[in-house]
Amino acid sequence: MSDSAQTTPDTDADSEASTAADDAHEQEPVTDGSSSVVRALENAGVEHAFGVQGGAIMPIYDALWNSDIEHITMAHEQGASHAADAYGVVAGSAGICLATSGPGATNLVTGIADANMDSDAMVALTGQVPSDMVGSDAFQETDTTGVTMPITKHNWFANSADTIGNTVGNALALAESGRPGPTLVDLPKDVSFEETDVEPGEPQVPAGSEPPTEADAEQIDEAARAIERAEKPLLLLGGGVMKANACETARAFARDHGIPVVTTMPGIGTFPEDDELCLSWAGMHGTGYANMAITHTDCLIGVGTRFDDRLTGGIDTFAPEAEVVHVDIDAAEISKNIHADYPCIGDAGTVLDQLTDEMEHNPDAREWREQCLTWQDEYPMDYPVDENAPLRPEFIVEAFDEATDDNTIVTSGVGQHQMWAAQYWEFTQPRTWVSSHGLGTMGYGLPATIGARFAADDDQDIVCFDGDGSFLMTLQELSVAVREDLDITIAVLNNEYVGMVRQWQDAFFDGRHMASEYNWMPEFDKLAQAFGAQGWRVDNYDEVAPAVEEALAYDGPSVIDFHIDPEANVYPMVASGAPNGKFALSEDQL
Repeated sequence: MSDSAQTTPDTDADSEASTAADDAHEQEPVTDGSSSVVRALENAGVEHAFGVQGGAIMPIYDALWNSDIEHITMAHEQGASHAADAYGVVAGSAGICLATSGPGATNLVTGIADANMDSDAMVALTGQVPSDMVGSDAFQETDTTGVTMPITKHNWFANSADTIGNTVGNALALAESGRPGPTLVDLPKDVSFEETDVEPGEPQVPAGSEPPTEADAEQIDEAARAIERAEKPLLLLGGGVMKANACETARAFARDHGIPVVTTMPGIGTFPEDDELCLSWAGMHGTGYANMAITHTDCLIGVGTRFDDRLTGGIDTFAPEAEVVHVDIDAAEISKNIHADYPCIGDAGTVLDQLTDEMEHNPDAREWREQCLTWQDEYPMDYPVDENAPLRPEFIVEAFDEATDDNTIVTSGVGQHQMWAAQYWEFTQPRTWVSSHGLGTMGYGLPATIGARFAADDDQDIVCFDGDGSFLMTLQELSVAVREDLDITIAVLNNEYVGMVRQWQDAFFDGRHMASEYNWMPEFDKLAQAFGAQGWRVDNYDEVAPAVEEALAYDGPSVIDFHIDPEANVYPMVASGAPNGKFALSEDQL
């Protein structure tokens, strides 16, 4: 027998043995509550989880030892929750975070509340003291389900190893279904250890939780007639369009019917900002032309938006001339803040298709489209540049935008830097803007960047714009980025203030900078290097391009400490409660 003939069977045998071993690993039976939890995650296709180990959650972590799920240990539980949140935003599926009982669980609360406000799919798994010790004020005991009930879609206290896996599967399915949001399962240590051979089934949405997909036919008919007769129609796209994976449908609807588009801040990326129909985003710091369009539209078609106060300004003066068509999958949002003349409850993409099928002709909006273009000329998003003056933050954002591809993911903390990033980066693709909107969580940026990196494609750049105050709150997570050798770039727009607070103090508190001066910040470039990342400090315009190029080229975590104009403000600005059309372009107009 020839050598090749001898080696072929051996190679096949090795391959078969490897496949059998893989199958055996995949089919390893459930033996206890903790292995049932992990099996439920595997059944749902979970690939990554973020967390911090601890006493009551140890059985779950032990079960993860033999799982293909990659666990990323974060430096703090809040970082785990933000990372899981951002992971879900980019991936389009629920992010997973884990923490132990007591302080571990309560450290997740900010991130859970953030995900709840922004309708981000996330599942939190928390350890708990043994069942017979619950209520005894045991070491590291907290009523986790009670604490998190108001900020989750639903939460569960696991009470049986036989059902624990299906409970976790239900939590995953519910987090992603309908209007997404966070869910939580509290896992007592004895239930995690309890023996069981019950294999969890596929994740299922709890009965009665599925919202309607199609809107009522009569409502669609009335909404379609309103759009047809409009002379100044405007399509307002919120974050719900992204979550429904309806961006292409929304783009086709606007283009096919010739309707100008405004987005909310969470809706950034749903419609390409380089399209002639797009007026960018509206609200407190939205573009002047977007706010003018909202002020003068006669038919506002809001899709996947909850009409929050940062969008609307004064409720009584919002879109004062408009009939309102409100498309949302959550009936509770209809007429909650803004009265809906034509409520259409259902999935965003499905309802837009229903409207298209029902409409017999397009609205006559040619003059309206021309007016919207005129507003863009009247209220341009420009800023002064003096090479002898301190750095303008807008210049830095545009420098990164020009140096990166369209699919770059932009994350941010919360504050002035967040607004500059949203204003001066031209977004053209969905799921490329990741920020904290409703809760406005300072410190969100860095851990969110880590989560986004694990969810993103390898060829996507990740750029985080953070402020000095916001970056300081969670910068311990830089150690995670270094440990995991993550290719991320953090641009700290350092003005030595809590900048948005300082701007409001100047405008509304006679310039009294109480507790907003942050001239005690560390040198972030050197701090980055101490963590093992690359760090740069930039003070001048001629240093910007080289630093941006070097940071993006570096295959690992990099931090650029940009020392910007400390007096730079965010404009346009609609004062709280004021009409959208009365936006200020300078402090003296407030």
